Amino acid sequence: MSAALPGLDDAGRWQIHARLNMAAQALAGDPGRVAIIDLTGPSRRDVTAADLAAMTDALARRLLAEGVAPGDRVGVLLSQSPWCAAAHLAIWKIAAISVPLFKFFKHDALQSRVGDAGARLVLTDAQGAALLGDMARPLMADEAGIAGGPVPFADTGPVDPAVLIYTSGTTGSPKGALHGHRVLTGHLPGVALSHDNLGQPGDCLWTPADWAWIGGLFDVLMPGLALGVPVVAARMEKFSPEGAAKIIAQAAVRNVFFPPTALRMLKAADQGIPGLRSVASGGEPLGAEMLAWGRRAFGLGINEFYGQTECNMIATSCGTDFPARPGCIGKPVPGHEIAVLDAQGNPTQGEGEGDVAVRRGSASMLLEYWNNPEETAKKFRGEWLITGDRGIWEGDYLRFVGREDDVITSAGYRIGPAEIEGCLMTHPGVATVGAVGKPDPLRTETVKAYVALKPGATATGKTLQDYVKDRLASYSYPREIAFLDTLPMTVTGKVIRKELKRRATAEQEAEQ
Repeated sequence: MSAALPGLDDAGRWQIHARLNMAAQALAGDPGRVAIIDLTGPSRRDVTAADLAAMTDALARRLLAEGVAPGDRVGVLLSQSPWCAAAHLAIWKIAAISVPLFKFFKHDALQSRVGDAGARLVLTDAQGAALLGDMARPLMADEAGIAGGPVPFADTGPVDPAVLIYTSGTTGSPKGALHGHRVLTGHLPGVALSHDNLGQPGDCLWTPADWAWIGGLFDVLMPGLALGVPVVAARMEKFSPEGAAKIIAQAAVRNVFFPPTALRMLKAADQGIPGLRSVASGGEPLGAEMLAWGRRAFGLGINEFYGQTECNMIATSCGTDFPARPGCIGKPVPGHEIAVLDAQGNPTQGEGEGDVAVRRGSASMLLEYWNNPEETAKKFRGEWLITGDRGIWEGDYLRFVGREDDVITSAGYRIGPAEIEGCLMTHPGVATVGAVGKPDPLRTETVKAYVALKPGATATGKTLQDYVKDRLASYSYPREIAFLDTLPMTVTGKVIRKELKRRATAEQEAEQ
């Protein structure tokens, strides 16, 4: 591990001041430095920290004129752009709470989040205003502001609420994870490690992930600003390997966070990208084949990291210090204490599968679920936040087994779907796969895999079954394989196993 990481002292303890405002943290440093490289217009525009501060003040003055008070929730419905960054910073600057919203949400998804948060205002643009309808008052982010001087930073502390981020809903209805002003500090060490010690001369950061998600907002945008690394704003209506390569070349990007879905598309197109210094990925395990391809395509290893909306960037790989290990999600990031808990709630001593948990005190840990004390209580077991994932230690690396409610129990074996999916993803004809347990009166469950093939590819169920049999344990191969044109996915590109599970259960009931 690096001796000194941002946000920590030399002993790995959090360095968090009693008074802390994230807007001040993100805007600190040389005002003349390039903060955002804006590729959203017809030509490149470099936005300095001073420019961003002025935009932030313009929005803060307008919010104050609208009567926004500390603790009020304000939505941000903007794609990657300098105004999106300024919107969050302005809300935090006046001690209000920002609510990131995604432009691809339909009416019901927006309504549920805006309504649950109780947002009176939403900073947006004309496109976003049309999406909102009458569910909240839109405030055009890029219109002329109210004249005036700098707005003072509110006197906030580390656990004063700052941002309300809704989960993607992979394990139930989306819940609002409320975070304090400490959350940016909580991301800094993991982000730095996942990019081979981010902040080297010439570093420049980009992700195709929307800034409406914690992966875009706090794995890239805000840490980049806080660490003085230029962040690229570029809109991609739909990810394409060619478009990504063009953005990287145009802005001289050296550090990229690619979600697994983007990596799969790059691999399918065999799109190599030279000149990068670091590639990070998180959200689901990549597997040995993807990691090997990454070394060939980028000339460096992909650093896998791990976290969730409730407590993010808690484990990672770092190619310069400890490279990725296939099937694992890295080592614990200093500052975050991770454990694998057994059935009695005790940390395992290096052996045995259990619940992945994080001890209270992590700076990236949620304060609570918004207006949901029951779910908040269920998330914790004593001093431990329970992630809902299952894992096992391999030395000091953490191996991901699967979500607790995704683990398949078959003939006495506990089978993690991630390993099966990772194996099938190495087959040259497979584009996407989801593995679930199908109810079985004899085995409790059998493994069923739903597969989408690449265009023009052919494969039979038996071919894929044999492929897995030859590579994994004989008890864990999919006893059934179904082919679909597309698999149900979240907007962040994760396979929604619960929908596949419902489908498999319905199929079993129909067969009876």
